[in-house]
Amino acid sequence: MFSSSIRLLSRIRRSIMKIAIEGCCHGELDAIYAEIARLEQQNAYAVDLLLVCGDFQAVRNPRDLASMAVPDKYKRLGAFAKYYTGEAKAPILTLVIGGNHEASNYFWELYHGGWLAPNIYYLGHAGCVQVNGLRIAGASGIFKPADFHTGHHERPPYNHSALRSIYHIREYNVRRLSLLSPPAIFLSHDWPQGIEHHGDTRDLLRRKPYFREDVRTGALGSPPLMGLLRTLRPQWWFAAHLHCRFEALVVHDHGGGAPYYPNPQTAAFCAMLQIENKVDQVAGGGQGPSS
Repeated sequence: MFSSSIRLLSRIRRSIMKIAIEGCCHGELDAIYAEIARLEQQNAYAVDLLLVCGDFQAVRNPRDLASMAVPDKYKRLGAFAKYYTGEAKAPILTLVIGGNHEASNYFWELYHGGWLAPNIYYLGHAGCVQVNGLRIAGASGIFKPADFHTGHHERPPYNHSALRSIYHIREYNVRRLSLLSPPAIFLSHDWPQGIEHHGDTRDLLRRKPYFREDVRTGALGSPPLMGLLRTLRPQWWFAAHLHCRFEALVVHDHGGGAPYYPNPQTAAFCAMLQIENKVDQVAGGGQGPSS
């Protein structure tokens, strides 16, 4: 079951891309592409790009299942395998990040990003790309304090501990991302810590009452991701992981007497499937990521 909404961003007179944003994929690529096709036919538009905010599950074969941290009852070969072999091809350019339920051995092979299959690109553990002048950055994985300051010691075949620590976000990657100039869109699996206070917290807790204690103690979401949101100030931030729709608006102060900020506010969304019109904000094709 998917929900959808349409938003039009037309502040700048430049080319407009229509982008679909998916929260957790959980291997259901066929269902996602079918829903996009239905929306395209129903609304007489064409989607240019699909963004997936983790739990993509790029399982190529049964052997990859041993590297995916899920209960045994969920270890199954999903739709991705046929896109990997070439039996099927993604009908839309698809950009993905990793979550906490992934074929971690395959994502490790593409640590800095790369093509998972024709027309399906992984941003890596941390990465930034440009699509038709629109800069999109992302951070894979979820936050665990015990692993944040460590390196990656995991080696396949993963034991029980490494099977989970492999997808924990590291300080190294957060620092790399913090050196970027502001992207238009940022993708994460975790929510930024405290983002619930920038939207309708009461409604969120009505729908997800078991979030209440984490909200009270400040444990909901990732502290380093909120740091990145405050540093990079992307125009849009999309996340997943908690399986509920939530919208927030973070207004950034100028601080330090700086005369100009490209994005004075960040709109954050967590949704299952959402169609957005995005404006190409980089003139003349734009420039690549700065570092």
